[in-house]
Amino acid sequence: MHNEYIKTVKFGGSSLADANQFRKVANIVLADKTRRYVIPSAPGRRFDGDEKVTDMLYACHALAVKGEKIDPIFNKICERYNSIIEGLGLAISLDEEFDTIYKTISGGASDSYAASRGEYLNGIILAAYLGFDFVDAAKCIFFTDNKQLDSEKTNVALAAELALHEYAVIPGFYGSMSDGSVITFSRGGSDITGSVVARAVEAELYENWTDVSGFLMADPRIVKNPSTIDVITYHELRELAYMGAGVLHEDAIFPVRLSGIPINIRNTNRPEDPGTMIVPKAENRKTKNVITGIAGRKGFSVITLEKDMMNSEIGFGRRLLSVLEDHSVSFEHLPSGIDTMSAVVSTHQLEGCRSEVMHEICVACNPDTIYIEDGLALIAVVGRGMVQSPGTAARLFSAVASAGINIRMIDQGSSEFNIILSVEENDFETALKAIYNEFVKE
Repeated sequence: MHNEYIKTVKFGGSSLADANQFRKVANIVLADKTRRYVIPSAPGRRFDGDEKVTDMLYACHALAVKGEKIDPIFNKICERYNSIIEGLGLAISLDEEFDTIYKTISGGASDSYAASRGEYLNGIILAAYLGFDFVDAAKCIFFTDNKQLDSEKTNVALAAELALHEYAVIPGFYGSMSDGSVITFSRGGSDITGSVVARAVEAELYENWTDVSGFLMADPRIVKNPSTIDVITYHELRELAYMGAGVLHEDAIFPVRLSGIPINIRNTNRPEDPGTMIVPKAENRKTKNVITGIAGRKGFSVITLEKDMMNSEIGFGRRLLSVLEDHSVSFEHLPSGIDTMSAVVSTHQLEGCRSEVMHEICVACNPDTIYIEDGLALIAVVGRGMVQSPGTAARLFSAVASAGINIRMIDQGSSEFNIILSVEENDFETALKAIYNEFVKE
């Protein structure tokens, strides 16, 4: 174990979209000597209608696959990077890199290779501007043959490599396979790289800089100016992210969770804002609100079975779930009564197999009645403060009822820090606002 205080810092595409944004990033990094390892994304959009560099690289690959010239798009990419270099007054040239990338993509390189070059080139520029060392992620972030991150091999290799660099820039989003070929994480994967680096250097903090001042308590497209969450646990974040709330790549939580490293979501354009702290546990941290956040999604269906004496029929639930499994339909919730059982599923998973699923359930379970209801939405109300606050569920149901909304389903997790409601899609926005207004005091 080291005795130094180290921060790993990741910057998203909007934070590195042009030279002006690069200057903001440099000011942030250089203002704190503990910010030693920096993970950049590829340049994002500079304005509405602008193109992300990663999208342009994917487009180059698509043209190359068809045997067409990539020059028109590739030249735009080169211009984008050269404008950043010129804007920063750097005396570096990426011409050799451009030439290699052009030839490699034109020669049939994978889409992963093409897409990864956005971060790779941005990393070279940022390292030069900060005066940090450049460490190519392909040399120390490894994937298995089935294209999954090889966590332990990566951790050992990264720790050894970064021990040689007091300050370094490591491009996000990609690593390499055992044959040396470049492979990318899923979109948003720079978050994962930052997390992997934080674990490898045993960082005290992983700062994830983006274009929002932290994690919001509700969707700002539905709730006007929702409050920022000060502190959220990994568990709470997973619950909210699963239900559609998005700031951080979900997979980015696991490497730091393994090591108990907190994540701080910060805003590059408002560095004075404290942002949101994502922590392993929060027993000793006071929360001003009973709930931590609200999130939800539309597009659910409920398959309901009714049968007398269902509760005494061994294996009933298993047979229902087996039919869903055979059709690759996963269930979200499974509310049940003595003579009824319902499976909440994503509507799109039933596309193309609805009739077969219903028929096979009838054969397997022989229900008295079976029917499907579409057009439902799920809302997750999440908060560690709910466990110690009697009457939370009553307040929740009362708020929704006062808005004239009928709750179709209720499901509370055994840990008691999340309650799931189902309402009709038409009532989704109104219900979410009503819940927010009940629990969040200005």
